[in-house]
Amino acid sequence: MSTIVRNFGAAVRELREARTWSQEQLAEHAGLNRSYVGEIERGGAIASIVTVDKLARALGVPISSLLRSSFAGAGAAVAPTPSAAPLPTLTNVLKTSS
Repeated sequence: MSTIVRNFGAAVRELREARTWSQEQLAEHAGLNRSYVGEIERGGAIASIVTVDKLARALGVPISSLLRSSFAGAGAAVAPTPSAAPLPTLTNVLKTSS
């Protein structure tokens, strides 16, 4: 897989481990299958934009920051956003942009 896919997986893993969550716990929070989360973290699967949104929400980071860390390389994962400010849903973003 490409470098960006591997970097995205590394960023997801770094954020998950910072929360001391297992892959299973992240999968539950994101509504994904545990084996799929593992594939993403290893850079073996390309996540759709919907999956990226689910992961960002579960990890408490803006989707833009999670993607930015993928371009910046491993070790560039971002800190979680304060829980007081909920992130906009992808559906709401699409509604407001049309």
